[in-house]
Amino acid sequence: MTDRPLKSSPGSDIPVIAVDGPAGVGKGTLAKYLATKYDFNYLDSGAIYRVVALAAIEQGLDRAQIDDIVECASNLHISFPAEKNYSAHSNNIDIDNQIRSEACSSMASRIAAEPVIRAQLLMLQKRFQRPPGLVCDGRDMGTVVFPEAKVKIFLDASVQQRAERRYKQLIEKGISASFAHLFDSISARDERDRSRASSPLVAAEDAWVIDTTEMTIEKVIGAATDYIDKTL
Repeated sequence: MTDRPLKSSPGSDIPVIAVDGPAGVGKGTLAKYLATKYDFNYLDSGAIYRVVALAAIEQGLDRAQIDDIVECASNLHISFPAEKNYSAHSNNIDIDNQIRSEACSSMASRIAAEPVIRAQLLMLQKRFQRPPGLVCDGRDMGTVVFPEAKVKIFLDASVQQRAERRYKQLIEKGISASFAHLFDSISARDERDRSRASSPLVAAEDAWVIDTTEMTIEKVIGAATDYIDKTL
């Protein structure tokens, strides 16, 4: 569905709604809903790192081969077409299911800690800010990539709840998964993301923080849209 388009706020030509938070917290579900509701472009920054990770894995690269990974990233055309439910496309090929594997997730988190790779992908992400507006989700959208965003939302939830959500998501897609492994993987990823020197996972000072542990996605969406309509 498409509601009324949001107006750009003073001093901002192209409005940005930034949704940040750790893995498995529901950022993608909320952001895709908002992109459809406001008829905005969509960016899943985590998927961008996953796409690069998948390409690196397919080329037999490991995280230590930084220059080769940067070169690999520079040759990718990444998009999230609305008509394909915002699934990740690399060079016009839908690879959304492929990049959701735990091996790809782990590789993505590790290469995301490399400043050179982050710098390369920062420029790519900024190009998604096109009229009439952008909804983006990730871990540093409101702090690093789009610090000027007028709406910044930071979602959080317990590791237990996030592991349960990710397990259900993978099983529903027909992807084999272990809950125990997911729990440990998410915990380790949180530690890496929060403690890395480059763009650590942290809520922007002006972000609205929502703990979704005890909330349904419908309640999260309702709260977020009320907040956005009052802010923009």
